[in-house]
Amino acid sequence: MIIQPRVRGFICLTSHPEGTAQHVKQQIDHIKSKGKIENGPKKVLVIGASTGFGLASRITAAFGSDAATIGVFFEKPAAPGKPGTAGWYNTAAFENEAHAAGLYAKSINGDAFSDEIKKQTIDLIKQDLGQVDLIVYSLASPRRTHPKTGAAHTSVLKPIGQAFTDKTVDFHSGVVSDISIQPVESEEDINNTIAVMGGEDWKFWIEQLKEAGVLANGVKTVAYSYIGPELTYPIYRNGTIGRAKDDLEGTVPVLNDLLKDIGGISYVSVNKALVTQSSSAIPVVPLYISLLYKVMKEKGIHEGTIEQMQRLFAERLYANGEIPLDDKGRIRVDDWEMREDVQKEVAKLWQQITTENLEQISDIGGYRNDFFNLFGFNFDTVDYEKDTDEVVEIPSIKE
Repeated sequence: MIIQPRVRGFICLTSHPEGTAQHVKQQIDHIKSKGKIENGPKKVLVIGASTGFGLASRITAAFGSDAATIGVFFEKPAAPGKPGTAGWYNTAAFENEAHAAGLYAKSINGDAFSDEIKKQTIDLIKQDLGQVDLIVYSLASPRRTHPKTGAAHTSVLKPIGQAFTDKTVDFHSGVVSDISIQPVESEEDINNTIAVMGGEDWKFWIEQLKEAGVLANGVKTVAYSYIGPELTYPIYRNGTIGRAKDDLEGTVPVLNDLLKDIGGISYVSVNKALVTQSSSAIPVVPLYISLLYKVMKEKGIHEGTIEQMQRLFAERLYANGEIPLDDKGRIRVDDWEMREDVQKEVAKLWQQITTENLEQISDIGGYRNDFFNLFGFNFDTVDYEKDTDEVVEIPSIKE
């Protein structure tokens, strides 16, 4: 079928198998260009492995360290006349590239919050790898069915305490406008957001993996967080999502205690603001990222997800010597984003930005391009007018 982008708000409803394969290949080529990561991981489990930082982590481990990888995710496969999700196509492309390079790569498609998928993953590790030495936790989901209680939790994206009003942009039309978001109405909404996006499920994974004996001595586990500038605090760090991130970060000492007897350790890495399916949904953030891209590209310090993960693995997680942490014990690969000179320029542009000057003083074009790249569109090497086979299988998953 001929597949063109169909967009509704911050979601692209279609994805292109050839374009997503090109996107994956570009990321693999970047990792290869950086050379091998000394003392890198060899047997890796990535939970939330099909898009964004999770996919980039899997690519970095595989092609930077020759690691065997198992990826867990929840994606929709293609059917005749219906394209699959971008994450499905990403994983198919990744597995094909990994297998061609002689690397072990298998995937599990299902609800990572469930005990059933945890058991399936443990069984696969026992069968094929024996143990894993790195667990990346990079789940991004709006909903969670609790495996113990059966309760359904839905996260909300709201400020806490008072309404929030600031600028935002419709990155498709380029219209800059003010947006007001009413505060969360109940503690229950906050608790639901923590249940979905906090650290409990990460803890459940590590507990069950350890109990099953599939964690190697000296195992590392890392989850991802974000802080951002003060202008996004009301909607992000001081809002419902921020409470969930606080909970995630607060899980680190619990996991460190759990892993102590096998010499294991856990980290939260605070990453840079980037165009992902999740970040596109947050008001204010696309406009901030467009300005941030402009400033960081001019300074020659811009990074995408794959550059961020390569730096995290090579210069933090697996670098020689002690890993530098901030005063709250977090790894910071948002350090270039949060540089004083960068933030000062972004803040200045924020005061000036309007619909009329958006194209001139921001990198809204770069934002749009990155957004469409997520779904396999806007690649010069792909002819989007041609028929493509939408039914693509992931080699390790037979639907």
